[in-house]
Amino acid sequence: MSDGFDSERWAEELEGKRAEKDRFFAEHPQSPIPPEEREGFDGLAYFPPEPDYRVSATVTVHDDPDPVPMETTAGREVRYLRVLTFAFELGGEPADGSLELHGYRQEPEGSEPIFVPFRDKTTGQESYAGGRYMELEPDRRLETGEEVVVDFNLAYTPFCHYSETFDCPLPPEENWLPVAIRAGERVE
Repeated sequence: MSDGFDSERWAEELEGKRAEKDRFFAEHPQSPIPPEEREGFDGLAYFPPEPDYRVSATVTVHDDPDPVPMETTAGREVRYLRVLTFAFELGGEPADGSLELHGYRQEPEGSEPIFVPFRDKTTGQESYAGGRYMELEPDRRLETGEEVVVDFNLAYTPFCHYSETFDCPLPPEENWLPVAIRAGERVE
């Protein structure tokens, strides 16, 4: 992407965010790591920072969002609204066109970030079997046709991976990518 992007600065900022998250997981009372396991916690596992997984995506806004039921890790069903679709390419794959991910909110005009749960070809092997999440926080209302940056290096593992006290939505099939996304958090 050519947007005045400074890859060295970006990688430093990403590593700083990762170190801050590791401190939270190791020390904070609200950490998803069970208290008895925190002393032995030495940080989360991450794929190396990779600028190629920072992609430009074309936005489609869904003015009348469709409800999308999502199963959770506890066997419940939660309802989200599909508010956006992001179309992008990743390293020339797939050869037949763009990849798509959908963004959800529980309320269409909410102030919460746009929730982007996904699975990819690393799921269950190099990344958590329940999928990974991203959250996008646009600084304004997005319009159809706009380009935004989707950075898979910010993909994270849901808290339910670390503790059964959390109940996490599982990515719906429409957000299962046919490629491997070796970016963001991974499992060891």
